[in-house]
Amino acid sequence: MFDDIKNEAAAFSGRMSGWRRAFHRRPETANNERETSAALKSFFERLGIPVRTLAGTGLRADLAGLPGGRTVALRADMDALPLVEEGDKPYLSEIPGACHACGHDGHMAALMGAAEILAARKNSFRGRVVFLCQPSEELPPGGAVPMIAEGALRGVDAIFGIHFWQSLPTGKIGLVKGTIMAQADNFRITVTGRGGHGSMPHATADPIVAAGQLIVALQSVVSRNVDPLKPAVLSFGTVHGGSVYNIIPNEVRLSGTVRTLEPDVQTLMKKRLAEITEATGRAGGVHTVLEYEDGYPPVVNPSDSVDFVVRTVESLWGREAIAPFAPVMGGEDFAYYLQNIPGAFIFLGSGDGMPYPHHHPGFDLDERALEPAAALLVALAVSFLGGAE
Repeated sequence: MFDDIKNEAAAFSGRMSGWRRAFHRRPETANNERETSAALKSFFERLGIPVRTLAGTGLRADLAGLPGGRTVALRADMDALPLVEEGDKPYLSEIPGACHACGHDGHMAALMGAAEILAARKNSFRGRVVFLCQPSEELPPGGAVPMIAEGALRGVDAIFGIHFWQSLPTGKIGLVKGTIMAQADNFRITVTGRGGHGSMPHATADPIVAAGQLIVALQSVVSRNVDPLKPAVLSFGTVHGGSVYNIIPNEVRLSGTVRTLEPDVQTLMKKRLAEITEATGRAGGVHTVLEYEDGYPPVVNPSDSVDFVVRTVESLWGREAIAPFAPVMGGEDFAYYLQNIPGAFIFLGSGDGMPYPHHHPGFDLDERALEPAAALLVALAVSFLGGAE
């Protein structure tokens, strides 16, 4: 089945690569996706698909098929990361301090390919296809919540999203029933002591030493407090303190992330983080302040929706296209869509020959993944809506 869809997606592969490279050259970070949004808006308008702006730079484009039927949404995120890109690819970022190091440029290109194919097929299905182009996936509180508040899901019966994934072979599908991505929280710790000359540490309350002990102590929470059969991550991302080699500073600031799949583990992590932070500060004679922020909730795929995706994938490429896959500890605000309506978040391999992981300055994706991504989006929409009989 779906040989015609696969052929149409193959015919668009070159154009999708061109679209993806254009986005890659002109990356825009969270909530700054003005040029990207304008390009996508113009694209949908050229196809004759009505489009409106949501959440600042976000878009909802509504493709109407024949009267009646249901409505399905397909979502792509638009934002780039605040990184300086490395490498010598011909489509290197032209925007200082920004690059598409997570594949969102590919998500947009695949959605555009799917939109072209579906627009040409609009008389073959009943119902509507909604194309959502979302800002600020990378920066909590994210773009999904304001998109939903402004009507992104109004009248929508189900939603599907694809994320390219480097750890899967190109074209392979990764799916999980239930929780597929983690609760993604962040925290900041300020350690305030009493600075002074490095030659007279006895006259100070050293926040650097206390911060170092705190970093080491908190690494034991996962290994010694969390059930080893329940995944959890605690990682520090920044350490800032001091400016001169021989001066003990007054303050050190730390920040990091906590990732969990289950609410009870998140509760335990928050409790132990607070307890250890307070106790370490007291032992070191310094003052500590912990600020903990709940991030995106877990992405939870409904079982029935995953079964639907599996049937669609099997119809496209056979069961062998589905690779073994386990939940990942990354976070995604696609979670908010699935809290409102059924659907599924799907990983699609793009890693063949690609040496760098997501969020690395040298990241790139195997563009051969664009073709199956567009084909899957079209097949999901067509299957969900059914034919015109």
